[in-house]
Amino acid sequence: MRGRSVKSSRIGLGAFALVTASSLALAGCASGSTGSDDSAAAGGAITIGTTEVVTSLDPAGAYDNGSFGIMTNIYPFLLNNPIGSSDVAPDIAESAEFTAPTQYTVVLKDGLTFANGNELTASDVKFTFDRLVAISDANGPQDLLANLDSVEVVDDTTVVFNLLSENDQTFPQVLSSPAGPIVDEEVFAADAVTSDTDIVAGKPFAGQYTLESFDKGNLAAYKANPAYQGLWGAPETDEINVKYFAGESNLSQAIETKAVDVAFRSLSATDVEKFESTDGLYVVKGPGGEIRYIVFNFGIQPFGELTGEADVEKALAVRQAAADLIDREKLSEQVFLGTYTPLYSYVPEGLTGATDSLLGLYGDGEGGADAARAAERLAAAGVETPVELNLQYAGERYGAASAEEYAQIKAQLEVDGLFTVNLQSTEWGQFTQDRTQDIYQAHQLGWFPDYSDADNYLTPFFLNGGFLANHYNNDEVNALILEQLATPDAAERTAMIEQIQDLVAADLSTLPILQGAQVAVAVDAVEGVTLDPSFKFRFGTLKK
Repeated sequence: MRGRSVKSSRIGLGAFALVTASSLALAGCASGSTGSDDSAAAGGAITIGTTEVVTSLDPAGAYDNGSFGIMTNIYPFLLNNPIGSSDVAPDIAESAEFTAPTQYTVVLKDGLTFANGNELTASDVKFTFDRLVAISDANGPQDLLANLDSVEVVDDTTVVFNLLSENDQTFPQVLSSPAGPIVDEEVFAADAVTSDTDIVAGKPFAGQYTLESFDKGNLAAYKANPAYQGLWGAPETDEINVKYFAGESNLSQAIETKAVDVAFRSLSATDVEKFESTDGLYVVKGPGGEIRYIVFNFGIQPFGELTGEADVEKALAVRQAAADLIDREKLSEQVFLGTYTPLYSYVPEGLTGATDSLLGLYGDGEGGADAARAAERLAAAGVETPVELNLQYAGERYGAASAEEYAQIKAQLEVDGLFTVNLQSTEWGQFTQDRTQDIYQAHQLGWFPDYSDADNYLTPFFLNGGFLANHYNNDEVNALILEQLATPDAAERTAMIEQIQDLVAADLSTLPILQGAQVAVAVDAVEGVTLDPSFKFRFGTLKK
């Protein structure tokens, strides 16, 4: 998910991605590429390969990295990240600032239009955010707007966001997130997610690129938008094609044979290691906010509140015992060759406010597993062993390594007969529906951040239960999340972020496992692959 993801996103989304049929012929190289070394170096269109999955082209219906990867390049944003920066600046806005403690005022540039010729005005901005909240789709990013009270149009170029709490330190970043793409009120429905077909036909695009065609799971074709008036300027390449692959091995073969020019999300750790020494290819690594984690459903997990044997203390003991048994270092080294590192809290290392809240609470207190401690917890709560746990993962979305990762997690949980784990994998489309329907006792998710602030790992997950839909709700956590959002003093806000992580670590709504980096592989002829702290993959910097 996104986001986000592993973004999770968002779901992170999340932590979610883009997928393809490897049999599809390479499309889009103006020079007539045949997949040879010479053709990859030729000018013209650039083809990007990915294994990401797209949920929807409608910002109201998707909160995953695959969908947001498209939206980043085709929709306008009020604020966005300058290249190389995690901060935000006006994009299609002329100015944006707090004009009162609970009022954020944005003035649009003059003469903005969508690719279909429709004017882009403050009315479209209000429509965008109103519909997002009204539709409130299960896979949408509306939780990012928890502090938004209303949107007011002042005139054609001026809009005021009325906020629930004062001095929201993240709201400018939210406007650059998956909740931020501005849509055309003449194309999108006000009360329902608009279909991909209607969106492509309606051409409601005002980003760097327009989406000329979209064959879901196969190919997306983009063309530079001459009417773009945003922060990033004119793109370096006129035509971009994104080709979706069904798995890492297919994508690996495509970049190795230079049938694609760039491979981005996801390649195995062994492939990345190999391509670092492959002639004609180079590897780009960037700061990564991606996390991998397990979600517990407080309703239907063993002894959950919706089961016939509901018991809060026993349910907590089950989650705590699971936390005691996970060996993150082993997963990091044996499965991911160090491309993912152990994660012991909810905000990943590198962001202000990150802690190791789980480290001292579980396992041996130093990052290792401790089966004796897990057994003691279960016995103290009166839980008979082995505990039967159904654990779901989505290898299609989170990479081929997920199978080995979750096989190891199963083995770790079953040490000393403490758990019997029923491990299953589900196709991503079905998985995204099932995970919110009280079907999975525990399941895998990943998160790709929406923006580079610690709150992005807190509000979407835990405020009033967040997008996880796992029946977790802690009033103290809710209050602290809202308080830190409105605290301008950096030190005070950081202390609250640390406290939130401690509280959730004690509850174990989710079990953080690993954090990773951004990685892309490109042919030597392609320049401008940019993986920066904004966590956005921009097409406009690419050129041959």
